[in-house]
Amino acid sequence: MGRVGLCRERSIVTSKKQLKARVRARMAKTGESYTAARRHVAGVSPARGDAGWTFRGGRHPYSAAIDSVLAHHGVEAGEPLVFLAGGGLGAGYILWEFKHDDSRHLVLGFRNQWQYYDRWMAKTLDRLGVAFEAHRTAGAKGAAKRLAEELDAGHPCIVLPDRQVIGYWLLPPHLDGHGGHPVVAYRRDEADVLVDDRGQAPVRVPAERMDAARARVSSYKNVLHVLRPGEAGPGRLAEAALAGLRDCVEHLSVSSDSFSLPAWRKWSRMITDGGNAKGWPRVFADGRGLSGALLSMWEGVEPVGMDGGNLRDLFADALDQAAPLLGLPLGEPAAEFRHLHALWHDLAEAALPSDVPEFARMRELTAAIRESLLSEGTASPEDGRELWELRAVVDREPPVKDTGALFADLGERIAGLYRAETEAVARLRSLLPER
Repeated sequence: MGRVGLCRERSIVTSKKQLKARVRARMAKTGESYTAARRHVAGVSPARGDAGWTFRGGRHPYSAAIDSVLAHHGVEAGEPLVFLAGGGLGAGYILWEFKHDDSRHLVLGFRNQWQYYDRWMAKTLDRLGVAFEAHRTAGAKGAAKRLAEELDAGHPCIVLPDRQVIGYWLLPPHLDGHGGHPVVAYRRDEADVLVDDRGQAPVRVPAERMDAARARVSSYKNVLHVLRPGEAGPGRLAEAALAGLRDCVEHLSVSSDSFSLPAWRKWSRMITDGGNAKGWPRVFADGRGLSGALLSMWEGVEPVGMDGGNLRDLFADALDQAAPLLGLPLGEPAAEFRHLHALWHDLAEAALPSDVPEFARMRELTAAIRESLLSEGTASPEDGRELWELRAVVDREPPVKDTGALFADLGERIAGLYRAETEAVARLRSLLPER
C-alpha cells in the first residue's frame, strides 16, 4: 500500500474512533439510545445487512424483534405500531433482596404485561394478524435441533436467552439466571448463532452458549417463536392500534401496586418510608447496594439501558402514527407522553447525577459497552470488568452521603409521575370511541 493509501486508511480509522467517542459521550450524557445518539452526531445512516438480513435497530427489544422479522418478510408495520398493538405502556416496581450474595436488585416494568412474555407475544401477534408458531422444548438437544432446522430453512426465530449466560452483555456471574429479553436469531454457521439485538451488526454467539442461555430460566425455557406473516393492511393495523389503546388504558387503570400505575405510588412511598422493612431507608441503611440500585434506575428509565427505557417516547410515536389510521385527535396525548418521557429522564438524572465522578464513570462505561455492542457486535471485556469492579466499590461505600435528601427528592419526583401518568391515561381514555 502506498503512502497516500496508508494515510487515507489511517484517517478513516481515526474518524471512526472519533465518531464512536462522540456517540458514547452523548449516550453517557443524555441517556439516549445508541441509534438516537448516533443520529444526532452523524445524521441518519444507511441500514446495514448480513446475508439478506437487514439491521433496523429499534428501541424496545420485544416490539423491535417482531418489527424486524415482519420487515424481513416484507410486512412494514413499524416498531411504534407493533408496540401499541401489544397494549403499549405498563408500570411495575419490585425491589428484590437476595440473601445468597447479600444483593439488592431493582426491577422496573414499563411495558404492558411486562411480567408475562408469552401472553404479550401471543396477543400482539394475534392483533396484527400474524400467524406464528410458539415452541417449547424441554430438552436441550431438541431445542437446539429445532432452532437449527428453522434457521437452515431461512426462518428467523425470536428467542429469549438469559443475558448473563449469553455472554455478550458482559454481566457478572451473580446475575446468572436473572432473565433477559427477546432477540432475533436470523442465521447460523458451523460454530455460531448470529443474533440481531437492535444493533447495526451481527452478534456472534457460540451455539453451545445460546443453547445454555435459552434453557437457563425455567419460566420460559427454550421458548422460540417463528412468524409466518401475511399482509397487514391499514385496516388490520387500525384494528390492532385501537385494541392496543383500549388494552393500555384498561391495564393502567387497575389497582395493582406491582403491575400497574399504582406501582409508582408504592415506589414513591417505599423510597422514603423508614418504618417499612422494604423501605429504602432500611434496605439501604448501611449504604450497601445503593449505588447499584441507582445505576439500575438510570439504566431502566433511560433508552441507553438494555430494555429500551421508560418507553413513553415510543408510545408517543405510536399515538402519532395511530391518529390518521383511527381518525382520532391523538396529537395532544402524544405531546403529553413526550413530556412524561422528559420527566422520567429528569428522575434518572437525579438518581445518578453526572457531577458525581464515580457515577459519571459508571455512565461512561455503560455507554461504551452499549455503543460497541450495537455498532460492532462485540464489547470490550475490559470495559465490563471496570464497570463491575467500580460497582462493587461504590456498592460497599456509596459516594452519596445525604441519602435522606436524595430519597426525599426521588420520592417526590416519582409521586409526581404517578399523578401525571394517571391524568394522562384518563384523558386518553376520554378520546377513545365507545365499544
